[in-house]
Order: sequence, then structure tokens, then C-alpha cells
Amino acid sequence: MRKVRVRFAPSPTGPLHMGGVRTALYNYLFAKKHGGDFLLRIEDTDQARYVPGAEQYIIEALKWCGIEPNEGVGYGGNCAPYRQSERKPMYKPYAEQLVEKGWAYYAFDTSEDLENIRKQAELAKMPNWQYNSISRMTMKNSLTLPADEVQRRLAAGDPYVIRFKMPRNEEVRFQDLIRGWVVFSTNELDDKVLFKSDGMPTYHLANVVDDMTMDISHVIRGEEWLPSAPLHVMLYKAFEFEAPLFAHLPLILKPDGNGKLSKRDGDRLGFPVFPLEWTDPATGAVSSGYRENGYFPKAFINMLLLLGWAPGNNQEIFTEQEMIEAFSIERIGKSGSKFDPDKTRWFNQQYLRSTPLPELAEMLMPYLKEKGFNVTQEYAGKVAHLMMERAVFVKDMLEGDYLFQAPAAYDDDAVAKRWKVGESSVLMNEWGARMNALTDFTVEEIDAAFKQFLADKSLGMGAVMPLFRLLLTGTLTGPAAAQVAALIGKEEVMRRIELGTQKLG
Repeated sequence: MRKVRVRFAPSPTGPLHMGGVRTALYNYLFAKKHGGDFLLRIEDTDQARYVPGAEQYIIEALKWCGIEPNEGVGYGGNCAPYRQSERKPMYKPYAEQLVEKGWAYYAFDTSEDLENIRKQAELAKMPNWQYNSISRMTMKNSLTLPADEVQRRLAAGDPYVIRFKMPRNEEVRFQDLIRGWVVFSTNELDDKVLFKSDGMPTYHLANVVDDMTMDISHVIRGEEWLPSAPLHVMLYKAFEFEAPLFAHLPLILKPDGNGKLSKRDGDRLGFPVFPLEWTDPATGAVSSGYRENGYFPKAFINMLLLLGWAPGNNQEIFTEQEMIEAFSIERIGKSGSKFDPDKTRWFNQQYLRSTPLPELAEMLMPYLKEKGFNVTQEYAGKVAHLMMERAVFVKDMLEGDYLFQAPAAYDDDAVAKRWKVGESSVLMNEWGARMNALTDFTVEEIDAAFKQFLADKSLGMGAVMPLFRLLLTGTLTGPAAAQVAALIGKEEVMRRIELGTQKLG
């Protein structure tokens, strides 16, 4: 049985879209599930669209996500190099081999020639002109020109491309692991360029040659490559090489309406579509990333896992090992999946809640230092314990400054509705005295004392608690007042009651 070898082969033409991350994830999980290899290959044959920094971005993004290849660019391996531009010398012999076997031909048509014939076709009301099995016989190529002229042109260094000679009246059939049998008629396919006049292969030739020489067993890629699949299948046939099994993944769709999720949707609706922040080297424009927005990489990956694949049960949270064990291509859906930013936030919330307190405290410390709060990591852990149920991101645990300093101001609406000058101060000072007498300043002791205070004063919760919370935090929202009081300590509580009553009167 052929060993499982899969690859993720992005082009360095910009930042890695979350759809690309999902493709990498599915390849990674499939390889791990079957004890195979996962390769990272950089397909940079399109030098005109190459973007500086994009390749390093791709590598860094995969590392952040925990999707680490065991072979490829930055990792080495027996099939190196894994960057197509460094493999350039090997492609031309393969293209010429196809010419020799009658599967391809030299085409000398200039770009002006092709532009003219397209204009003529439009005038003749044939707007979809193709260089194919019919039109090729009217063009300047090695199928129509005398052999000696072809040799003369090649010897003279005339520009040319090598095109695949797509046969006529044939069916291209292959079984997609997601979509079942897929059938194309060769009459609908054109003679694609395999080797360009600049000496570089096109995506089609380089992709197939690389997959052959790297012995790729399965090609798991986005459905946008499905129209290219029949040509690739024909190329394997021409090379007399066993084709890999194909699986074309469904699209990730925008949250509202139809269509593929784009950066524009993220900008419009306020969520990232890239794993890491990206700065366009040409314009300086900055696009937000999941990492910089405070997402846990495992939460991001967990979300992507379920965006097109289903486990067959109600499980939503997966460890990496559980992902590997549960994953199968057969459970990937055929239709696109709508991205849900709210569900993505929910995933992050679940991972935050399951993170050990010491780790949360460590993550919280940089935010505290940035705000100038000089506290111990032990105290940060107590803050995390108090706030984690209310937070989606680590930074959300700094809901207000009141856990670190007395409120500098008090909510005007709350004061207007709740605070009665003189009367409220007397009540709060009485409650403060009751708390000051407590031996153990714990949540339980404070709650018990508060209930007794209400009973002794024949007052309801609403007459006292909002006032107490206002003095502690400056607002009427937040965690339970007894929890805040126990955290900041008796001395600080007494100080805030004194400050508040003096200020509010």
C-alpha cells in the first residue's frame, strides 16, 4: 500500500487566508491519522505576483497554529528543495519529454497574435475563444509549422511556450474522495500552457512534477482547483505515473449572503480572516490577525476543524489527539460552510475557561504592565479566577481598573438613580463598620454579614447592594461585590468607602 504523503502548497502572493489554514489542517490531520508525511511546499512560479515577506508569514502562521510539517521549506527533507523557484532547472526536461511523446507542442504565437485572434473572435460573436484541439491547427506551433522551421526557430532563440495537447472526444474520469466520481469532456478543455517563455513552468506542470517527484499520495486542496484537476489527471497519464487521490474541499462562505469569505467581509463585519496580522509591503495597510486579536491558536484551529467537517456526534471541543483520531475525509461535506464570528468567539471562551489559572495569570501580566499596574502574578491569578467566566479574551479580564485601583469617577446615571446625599453615606459607613469587624474577610463571611446587615436594618438587597458596588467599582455592573471586596482586601474596601462617601456626600 502506498505510504500517505500529503502537501500544503501555498503561493507567496500575500497573507495566508484562514481557508488556506484549514486546508493545511486537514492535510496535517490526515497525515497524522495514517502515520504519513506532511510537506510544506512553496509554489512561487508566478514571480510577477510574488510578495516579499509572504513566505515567512506562511511559515510563522502555521507554527502559531501548531500545524508543523515534518518535511518542506524550513524543515528540510529528502525531496529538497521545496521552493519551486529553486527547482526551476528540473521542469523543462519534463515539458520536453511530453513534446517528444506527443502530449505537448511548441507554440510560437506572440501575445499580440493571441490578442488579435481574440478580438476577431469577439467580432464574430465568439467571445469564449480558446486555444484548443480545434483552433490549435490555425495557430503558429510545432503542429502546423514545418519541422525544419520549428528547429530553426528553436535554434534562433525565438520565444515560445509549451502547450499540453489535449485530446479530443475523450472523457476524463476520476474519483474525488469528497464528491465521488467527477467527469469532464476533453472537448471543453483548452491546451493549457505548461512551460512559459520566461523559462518558468506554469502552476500545472510544476504542481504535477513536484507531486510526482515527492511521491504525493493524496492531494487535499480547495474546490477552486477542481477545474484544473482534469488537466492534472491527463498529465499523470501522459507521464505514465500513478495519480494521487484527490479531495477538493468546500469553500468557507461569508457569514451573510452567498459567496466565498473574503478580507472585505472581515473588514466590513469586524473580524480577522488571517491567522496573523499582515502589513502590506506595498501600501503599508495593516490587516488584523487572530493572534493579535487575542485568540488561542487551539481555539482558532478547533473552529476551523468544524468548518466543513463533522465528527458524527455532538462533540465540539477537541484536543489535537482527538482531532487526529476522529478526522476522516469521508466526513467532509460537499457544500460550503458559513463562517460564524460569534461561534469563533465562543470557541475562544471555552479554551480560556479551560486554561489553568497559572497560565492565565502569566498571559494577563503583560496587559497589566502595559496599563501600569504593578501587581504580583499571584494576584493576577486571583483576578483571572474572578473574571474568567465573564471573559472571551484574556484582555477582557481587565474589564475595569477597579480590581487594581479605586475608581476615579462614578457612573453619573447610577449616582443620579441610586445615591441619596447624606442618607446613602450614613448607610454605607454603617455597612463599612460591620465589614471592618470581620475576622475572616472571605466571600462567604462578607455575604453572611451582608444578609445579617439587611435583616438588622429591615432593608432589601436593592437598597444597599447597588450603593456598595458603586463605591467599590464606580459602576453597577461587574462580578459580585463580595467577590470584588474579598479580592482587593479589607483595607482597600474601607478606603474606597471613605473616599466614595466623601466625594458623593
